[in-house]
Amino acid sequence: MPTAITPAALPSEESLRLRSAIGQTTKSPFYATETWQKAFAGPAPQLADLPRITKSQLREHSPEGFLPEDQDLKVLLARGLIEEESTSGTSGASVRVVFGKTWWAEQERRALVRNPFLAGLLGDRPSLRRAVLTTPGCSGVSCYNRWLSLEQRTLGDSLYANQSRIPFTLGEAKLAGMAKEVADWAPAFLDVDPVHGMWFALHCERHGIRFPSLRFILTSYEYASVVHRTIMERVFGVPVINLYGSSETGHLLVEHDEAMIPSDETAILESTAPDGIGELLVTTLTNPYLPLLRYEIGDFVETTPAGFRVHGRKRDALRSADGRILTTRQVDQVFVGAKGVAHYQLRQKPDGSAHLLLLPATEGDRLSSAQAKLTAELGRLLGGTVTAETVGLIAPEDSGKFRLTVREAT
Repeated sequence: MPTAITPAALPSEESLRLRSAIGQTTKSPFYATETWQKAFAGPAPQLADLPRITKSQLREHSPEGFLPEDQDLKVLLARGLIEEESTSGTSGASVRVVFGKTWWAEQERRALVRNPFLAGLLGDRPSLRRAVLTTPGCSGVSCYNRWLSLEQRTLGDSLYANQSRIPFTLGEAKLAGMAKEVADWAPAFLDVDPVHGMWFALHCERHGIRFPSLRFILTSYEYASVVHRTIMERVFGVPVINLYGSSETGHLLVEHDEAMIPSDETAILESTAPDGIGELLVTTLTNPYLPLLRYEIGDFVETTPAGFRVHGRKRDALRSADGRILTTRQVDQVFVGAKGVAHYQLRQKPDGSAHLLLLPATEGDRLSSAQAKLTAELGRLLGGTVTAETVGLIAPEDSGKFRLTVREAT
């Protein structure tokens, strides 16, 4: 599998893909600057010699600055050729993005078939029947401040089952209604935000609800904790498979055998650290309306012989007492085998100490044993004091996403 790309190691196939990516930028105003044109001027531009695109640059110039100058955004929208959406803004302010009408589904399928199990299930079909459980604002269909009928939430092969921004506030009646909708729909898989999927799974476990049609669970939207994964695997008895990407880039990686496998048709992926943990840079290959070269997507990754490991958002990384970066993944490994915990958030203070919020899987459970074990292990990892409390609710960000690790501002 591909690892971090260096100029010396860039294969000819990658060179062709890079030429194709650069070719998509020729009419984009953003790339007309002296800096970019100078980088393109050589006879054989190398990936690592090109500038990077930051989120702030994308936010400032997207979508018009990246759209070919001979195309008009309003005309494309009026003709129904493209869609325009805004990112959730979890790793910064929201960004406007555009893509072709069928692009999102095509990107997803390209990624999914990199997993042999999913490729076998899909066969020649463009998609499988799914039930979606995520923050309504992330689904592109419903919004948490208005109610939509079942018919309005059923689009093609997808049933959008959730209409609540915070799953912990759902009553049993609402969860029961969602479970009935999913059972009637008989999906091949659940497409879930891991927090929403976990909370739905606990309801199903309490009431002995299973879905015979279910073949797997797909997690995306945000980092899936080992806590969330364990609950969903236990309750539903099917594989939980992670899918990684973003609204700006499409789906990039899919999980297989404990590694994340890249979708080579979709993008060229780099890590800023060939050895160890680095930032992920993405060069897109399939969206001529928003071509991105070496885009700083905002996540840490680790390259492995089998593919990649995703470590979570750069903004969510903590610091140990000796100054080392501690990623969300590294913190999350402490929770392997944690008993009774449904969800958590670890908040690090400016002085290096941290406070752990624990949400129990069973109402009324004080999680005394888990608190003692986790604070001790996290204290050793951080090299500082960690306190804990058990709570009945952990609020999401304004975007609707749930951060597992938070480094508080000074």
